[in-house]
Amino acid sequence: MSPFRSAAARLLSAALFAAFGTVAAADTLKIATVAPDGTAWMREMRAGADAVKQRTEGRVELKYYPGGVMGDPDTVLRKIKIGQLQGGAFTGGEISGVAPDAQLYSLPFLFRDQAEVDAVRAKLDDRVRANFEAGGFVALGLSGGGFAYLMSTRDIRTRDDLKAAKVWVPQGDHIADVAFKAAGVSPTPLPLADVYTSLQTGLVDTAANTPAGAIAFQWHTKIKHIVDLPVTYVMGFLVVDKKAVDKLAAADQAVLREEMAKAFAKLEQINRDDNAKALETLKGQGIALYTPNADEQKLWQGVGVEARKQLDAEKAVTPESLQQLGAALDAFRAGKK
Repeated sequence: MSPFRSAAARLLSAALFAAFGTVAAADTLKIATVAPDGTAWMREMRAGADAVKQRTEGRVELKYYPGGVMGDPDTVLRKIKIGQLQGGAFTGGEISGVAPDAQLYSLPFLFRDQAEVDAVRAKLDDRVRANFEAGGFVALGLSGGGFAYLMSTRDIRTRDDLKAAKVWVPQGDHIADVAFKAAGVSPTPLPLADVYTSLQTGLVDTAANTPAGAIAFQWHTKIKHIVDLPVTYVMGFLVVDKKAVDKLAAADQAVLREEMAKAFAKLEQINRDDNAKALETLKGQGIALYTPNADEQKLWQGVGVEARKQLDAEKAVTPESLQQLGAALDAFRAGKK
């Protein structure tokens, strides 16, 4: 080949790479979660991923690693830090080290019903997202998983019953730890994925979860009693390293945020429906529900007040966010009177 033709070939190759190279290479966001395959979480996250891939014409793909195969939350965060993963799905307690306000809605014995949660979130969700961004993450999805209830292999009716129990708290969940210690309990911290085995072996006999969560993780095959009083409101977050998102074209970033927000809005409604159905399923399997009377409820709510005072003093969540939450909740309750 002549030098002229060789140079021309090189120029043509460079031109073709410039024109098509960036199109052919997809940005893949690798995301870990403990959610088992086949659950609503995975169905909706996959649906969101499909929409993102289609609308970005394959430039952005989300690849999921379900069922905890990438390790516990701390391990997942380490893998994100070194670039092995770009994101993960976490509960508020699991990701609170990155964004303290992730636990804002999960303060113990705070909300009385779903309407209160909805009213407060309408005013504070953007603030929670901003807290994630300050910690170097983009919260692509926020989803209320529903109220968690105490579930046990033993009958729990009083604070003394709880003190005698072997209570699980999520590993790294400082707020849950403080709440149970305010009730006089020394809880056992474990990763979520270890709870089923621990219920089986007797390492723990009491744990808090949503009705749908208890079925998804097979806890319903071990528990025999539920205390029908919300302990906390469970939030789930799909977060991605901000550096990975910032590398995407602006238009693709907008698509990613929009489609995953849609997926999580749908997931939120599914969670509500699934929890209602799951509670009926649990009762149908003979699991006993105990509903505390008004005086007992006040005692439990008093535990929540004690715990929140300590958390406020520790600045476990952003003080301004906690202030805004209290104001929004008070305003909603006043409007109902």
